[in-house]
Amino acid sequence: MKAQFVVLDGDGIGPEVTEQAVAVLMAVAGKHGHDFTFEHGLIGGAAIDAVGDPLPSETIAAGHAADAVLLGAVGGPRWDDPTSHIRPEQGLLGLRRELGVFANVRPIRVFPELAAASPLRPEIVSGTDILFYRELTGGIYFGDSGTDDDGAFQVMRYSKVEVERIVRMAADAAQTRRGRLTMVDKANVLEPSRLWRRVAGDLIAEEYPNLAYDVVLVDAMAMYLLSHPAEFDVVVTSNLFGDILTDEASMLTGSLGMLPSASIGSSGPGLYEPVHGSAPDIAGRGLANPLAAILAAAMALRHSLGLEKEAISVEAAVASILAAGLRTADIAADGASVSTTVMGQAVVEALD
Repeated sequence: MKAQFVVLDGDGIGPEVTEQAVAVLMAVAGKHGHDFTFEHGLIGGAAIDAVGDPLPSETIAAGHAADAVLLGAVGGPRWDDPTSHIRPEQGLLGLRRELGVFANVRPIRVFPELAAASPLRPEIVSGTDILFYRELTGGIYFGDSGTDDDGAFQVMRYSKVEVERIVRMAADAAQTRRGRLTMVDKANVLEPSRLWRRVAGDLIAEEYPNLAYDVVLVDAMAMYLLSHPAEFDVVVTSNLFGDILTDEASMLTGSLGMLPSASIGSSGPGLYEPVHGSAPDIAGRGLANPLAAILAAAMALRHSLGLEKEAISVEAAVASILAAGLRTADIAADGASVSTTVMGQAVVEALD
């Protein structure tokens, strides 16, 4: 297969972790006879410094022409001027809009070797393997808003089409996993959540009758993630609730350095990135954990290229080096750690 990747290194540790992700993708291509090419572009603070725009037109054009987009991280204190209307994060939000992605897919997997690194007891988090589908382009974040002397308001609105497309995507994923889908809402209070409940319930009953389907209120879900997270399989929810719940769930794994993320749509290239930020305090020191970026590359193989076998091989390589005891500083319980480059190279070698 021929495939074009656009690599947006971004800021802070972004260039360090994307370098290792690209190395793994090149190794996958060589091992399986694929032809992967990589084009680098600017985004975020690096783009502001270079051209004064967090999302240059050249980056947008390259993204549209690519099969998948890999992103390192954006942002940092050097661009945190409160008087400026140009911020690095505008590049990420703008790129999502330009690519037409509407689903944020975030796996929350606790590797057995890292269960003790979680802030919760190992017996609670062991076996946790949740796939979150968060609606990305609707809801309260994009509703009408305003302020006056007495207060402020923000409107939460969803259409039937927006709910159907994200629920269908999550249901398709559940059919390939353990066959359970959980929809999270606040239907006891919010009218948009009642729409979600009606639309999702009808869709599952008509098109996915074999799925084990349940509905959980968002406040209860926040508690269940801390008491019995391993019981959940695929979880689908709205933009606001997904934003909060996925950040809560990310702490189950013990380190943000282990968590990848994908933003995908019904067609076109997906956007793949680690969950962690730019971490400017450790940038350039070889301390960053590249595994989230590498696992994001595996998600690109799966979701954008349809290369399931290759995606599984990358995930298995990551699992094998963790089982062998390799650790970067963020997951090293005893202080013994390896560098970003050594960790990435270990994944490449484990592919064999």
